[in-house]
Amino acid sequence: MINRTKTKLDINIGSEHLVIQQRYEALSAFNDLLIAIWFLIGSFFFLSNSLVESGTWLFIVGSAQLLIKPFIKLTSLVHLYRIQNRCNN
Repeated sequence: MINRTKTKLDINIGSEHLVIQQRYEALSAFNDLLIAIWFLIGSFFFLSNSLVESGTWLFIVGSAQLLIKPFIKLTSLVHLYRIQNRCNN
């Protein structure tokens, strides 16, 4: 159902939208948690000369994982857009 007013457009696509959005938000939060863990452990590794190389690799992994966040968001937006189109047709 589509409700139009002068200032906004509301599209009611039901609970499926909320479930999908919550799953992507949970995935994004889990990704953020892993990034924080890699950077925290990597920081501690830099306190010991013997672990500096491992710490560097953890920073590289954390940095690469930062690239995943926008892909999660874009995938979520595309998925929800497709559901809205399916409901409107």
